[in-house]
Amino acid sequence: MSLAVQVTAPNGRRIELPTGLFINNQWVKAARNGTITSINPACNRDETKIASVQASTAEDVDIAVKAARDALLQSSWADMHPSTRGELIRKLSDLVQENMKDLATLEAWDNGKPYSVALNEDLPEVVSCLRYFAGFADKLHGQVIEGGATKFAYTIREPIGVCGQIIPWNYPLMMAAWKLGPALACGNTVVLKPSELTPLSILYFANLIEKAGFPPGVVNILNGRGEEVGTAIARHPGIDKIAFTGSTDTGKKVMTMAASNIKNVTLETGGKSPLLVFNDADLEQTVKWAHAGIMSNQGQICSGTSRIIVQKDVYEEFVAAFREYTEMTSKIGDPFRDDTFQGPQISKNQYERVLSYIESGVKQGARLVLGGAPADKQAPGFFIPPTIFADVTDDMIISREEIFGPVVVISSFETEDQAIQRANDSPYGLGCAIFTQNLERSHRLARKLESGTVWINSSNDSDSRTPFGGVKQSGIGRELGEAGLLAYSSIKSIHVNTGAKL
Repeated sequence: MSLAVQVTAPNGRRIELPTGLFINNQWVKAARNGTITSINPACNRDETKIASVQASTAEDVDIAVKAARDALLQSSWADMHPSTRGELIRKLSDLVQENMKDLATLEAWDNGKPYSVALNEDLPEVVSCLRYFAGFADKLHGQVIEGGATKFAYTIREPIGVCGQIIPWNYPLMMAAWKLGPALACGNTVVLKPSELTPLSILYFANLIEKAGFPPGVVNILNGRGEEVGTAIARHPGIDKIAFTGSTDTGKKVMTMAASNIKNVTLETGGKSPLLVFNDADLEQTVKWAHAGIMSNQGQICSGTSRIIVQKDVYEEFVAAFREYTEMTSKIGDPFRDDTFQGPQISKNQYERVLSYIESGVKQGARLVLGGAPADKQAPGFFIPPTIFADVTDDMIISREEIFGPVVVISSFETEDQAIQRANDSPYGLGCAIFTQNLERSHRLARKLESGTVWINSSNDSDSRTPFGGVKQSGIGRELGEAGLLAYSSIKSIHVNTGAKL
């Protein structure tokens, strides 16, 4: 049985696509030889097949964990000079850059996001993220603690061990890079599971890991369904750390399962991020940033600013300008067309879920400003037009729950205290945006908002050097920046007696 297929993408690119499990730098069959079929969400809702890939089970998790555990102890990795580790990660980033068009093609085809976005935004961030952490591989220093004439102590930073990494479907390669970069820089080994909805770009990426020169077993990639393979990874006694990005409900289950051997856990879960618009904001810029903050990536953004809260003085003006800009900008269509801004939702389930939230908003009395119905006339796949609700109250379902689609809710506030109260009235705390020209106010509010990230006069801005993560039910721990390295290393204290006697 061949573990690769030739595929021809809608943009005409012919790609040799691996379809197996990547264990010990080899492509292997799943133990039970099951398969997962990847579909094109932009085609007719008959779920048109792209390719079938091997589907791993708990048995394959055992094999991959053993490979990762063995690699962790082998001198080829354990004793590798940190600078050499950094060189390997840097080489991987170079290979990603060389293969950007194929990777972006697979990401757009499998996920539905516009090819131009995958090529010009997502892949460059993958490259920059890997390069950032490559530079840290030989800079993970400990401390020396003086103890007088007869004693001193020092600390060293060590890898945590075998890391299980569970990747979401909304940004497959980017989220993989966010997790792999710091894990490898710190000397860990990895068992990584892509989403069963979007395995293709990560499988192609696996070939680059081997080409970069990583020793066998350092990175292992298992396609598989979350309920079986994700569960097996989270529970496995041979895995020392779990890094998960996904829904809050699933994150809670992962956290519970990880308790079996008290795994180190990093969780980046759901969000319902507010965007505050004060009456002194630059309205033109605010509208553009607010649109990007929720309508990008088909609204499938964990930190998407899906709750817009506008000061009453400029409320109707903002609603009208936001609708006009959204109608002008959010062109729906084929992900491989240059002028497409919004592709389809990832799957039939997600498509139906988003539509059910829209129906709920209408039933509960929110004012439907734009969108609402399926985009049948524009495109035949899982397309939902950008949808804007105004006059939304905090008790409405569309204001409380994460929709994860191109749907935004708008409401008003009068005073600064009311803005803070409404922004914080959520079980989530991943991101928050503030739009005002009063810098004193913006910094004051940034401290009072219950959020892991605050953007001032921007929305969903990201930088590999800046930590990212949430508070409340939006997660535990941080990714990116030096905080991301802390999540993948443990500190060992060593006490040295230089003459003290009992």
